[in-house]
Amino acid sequence: RHVADFQLSIASVTENSSSDCLAQDLHLQAQKLAERLKCDAVVSEISAGPGTVNFTINRELLAKTVLQQVFQDGSEYGVKSELFSTVPREKAVVEFSSPNIAKKFHIGHLRSTIVGNFIANLKLALGHEVVRINYLGDWGMQFGLLGIGFQSFGNKEKLKSSPLQHLFEVYVQINKAAEDENTKKLAKDFFRKLEEHDEQTLSLWKQFRDFSIEEYIRIYKRLGVHFDEYSGESHYREKAQEVLKMLEDKGLLQKTTKGTGIVDLSEKKDLSSVSTVMRSDGTSLYITRQFLIISFRDLAAAIDRMNKHSCDTMIYVTDKSQSHHFQHLFQILKLMGYDWAERCQHVSFGLVQGMKTRRGEVIFLEDVLNEVRSRMLQNMTSAKTTKEIQDPVETAEKVGLAALIIQDFRGLLSSDYQFSWDRALQSRGDTGVFLQYTHARLHSLERIHGNAQLTDVNVACLQEPDAISVLQHLLRYDEVLYRSSQDLQPKHIVSYLLTLSRLAAVAHKTLPVRGSAPEVAQARLCLFQAARSVLANGMKLLGITPVTQM
Repeated sequence: RHVADFQLSIASVTENSSSDCLAQDLHLQAQKLAERLKCDAVVSEISAGPGTVNFTINRELLAKTVLQQVFQDGSEYGVKSELFSTVPREKAVVEFSSPNIAKKFHIGHLRSTIVGNFIANLKLALGHEVVRINYLGDWGMQFGLLGIGFQSFGNKEKLKSSPLQHLFEVYVQINKAAEDENTKKLAKDFFRKLEEHDEQTLSLWKQFRDFSIEEYIRIYKRLGVHFDEYSGESHYREKAQEVLKMLEDKGLLQKTTKGTGIVDLSEKKDLSSVSTVMRSDGTSLYITRQFLIISFRDLAAAIDRMNKHSCDTMIYVTDKSQSHHFQHLFQILKLMGYDWAERCQHVSFGLVQGMKTRRGEVIFLEDVLNEVRSRMLQNMTSAKTTKEIQDPVETAEKVGLAALIIQDFRGLLSSDYQFSWDRALQSRGDTGVFLQYTHARLHSLERIHGNAQLTDVNVACLQEPDAISVLQHLLRYDEVLYRSSQDLQPKHIVSYLLTLSRLAAVAHKTLPVRGSAPEVAQARLCLFQAARSVLANGMKLLGITPVTQM
C-alpha cells in the first residue's frame, strides 16, 4: 500500500475538536469530506483514514517537480523554499571554540567548534551575513606563570615548531612549583609587567599568542573550520576599565561588607539575585565553574562587538555549565541600557564522557584528528570492499570526521553522551561512515554512467514505490532546514540525511541502472543524482566534506 503525500487532520479544522469528540465522529467527518473533494491535475487520489483526509499527488508531476527543483537550485535547494520567504536576512556574530592558550584543548572545545561551525554554516546558507569569532583565553595570571616557566624551561625552536604542545608542557612543569612563594612572586611580577606594557615581556607573550594562532589555523583547517576573527581577553584589558566606570556611573555596582563588587539582578532590587563582578582586592573576576562570576572583559567584548559589527544577533556556543554565566551577562547588559542584549543567545551543549585516544586523555585537538584518521584507515584497509582509492589518508580523515560529527549531532545538543569509537566508526547503522559510503556509491553511478540530463528524462519511468519514497523524502528537505533554523539543533538534518541514505540504499538495490532499458536507466540515474546532491548539501551544512570514493 502506498503512503499518501499529504495528510489533513480533521481535529485541526473542526470547531468542536475537544477530546469528547469521539474518534468515530472524526472518522465519519473525514469520510464525508473526502467524498466531497475532487481530484485534479495535481491531486490524483483522495481517501479517508482514521480522522484524516489523505492526498496523493500525481506521480509524474511529483517526480518532474522535485527533480526539476533539485537540478535547478543545486546547492541552494531547500533554501529557496517559500518557507524562508518571510524570514528577514540578518547579520549574526557566532563565537565558538575559544580554547585557552597553553591549556588542554578539551573535548568541550571540540564540541563548541563543530556546533558553532554548523550554526555559522546554516545561517550563511540561509542568506544571513555571518562573522565567526574565536575568543581565546590569552590573558590573566596564568600568563605570569607561563612567562616565568618559559624563561626556565622554554625553547624558542620548539615554540616555533609545535607551540601548543610546548607551551602546555612548560605550563605543566611550572605548575608543579606554583605553590612556592618565590614562584608566586615572580609570576605576579611578570604579569604586572605585562599589564604595564613592558616591551620584553609583551614581546614574549605576543610570540606565545601568534605562534599558537598559526597552529590553531592549521588544525582547524583539517576540521574544515575557519574564523573571521581571532579575538581574546587581552583585547579588552583597557576597555574593561570603561565598563567598570559605566557600572559605577549608572549606580549598578554595589560593594558588599567584604568589599566584593556585585550587580543586583533581582526585580525587586532586594539582592535576591546578584552577580559578582569584582574581587575585594579590586581585580575583575573570571568565570570559574563553581562560582558565577562575570568578568568586565566579557561585558566589554559584547559591547565592542555590537559597536563594531552592529549585528542583529550574537550567539555564544559553550557547554551548559556556563548557562547561568550568560544569563547574568545578558541581564547586566540590559541593566546598562543595552536593549540588544535580548538578541544575544547562548547555545549550550552537554558533556561528552569517555573520549580517550590510544595515548590516553585528550589534550590536543590534533590527537583526536590523528586518532580518528588512523582508526578509520585501519577499518578501510581491513574491509574487503575497499577499492584502490587515490588518497586513502585524506579519505580516512574526511570519513572519520563525519563519524565524529554524526555521533555528536544525533541527539539534542544539551544532552550528555558516552563517546564510543567503535560505535562512531561502524559502517552500518546510523553513522557518519554510512552517510559517506552512500554518497560515494551514488557518485560512482555517475562516474560509470555519466551525468543524466533532466531534459530527456521520462518521469513515467519512476513509478516504483522505492523511487516514490526517495522523491517524497527529497520534497521534505526544506521543512527540515526550517526546523533546524528555528531551534539551531542539527539533529533534524542528521536524521533526515540518515533516512535519505537508507531510502537511496534500498532504491539502489531494487532499481538497477545497469542492464535497464536506456529510458529507464536515464530516469533512475537522474533520481540517484538528485539524492546525492541533497545528501551532499546537508552534509556540508553539518561541516562534513562528502567523499567520492571509499
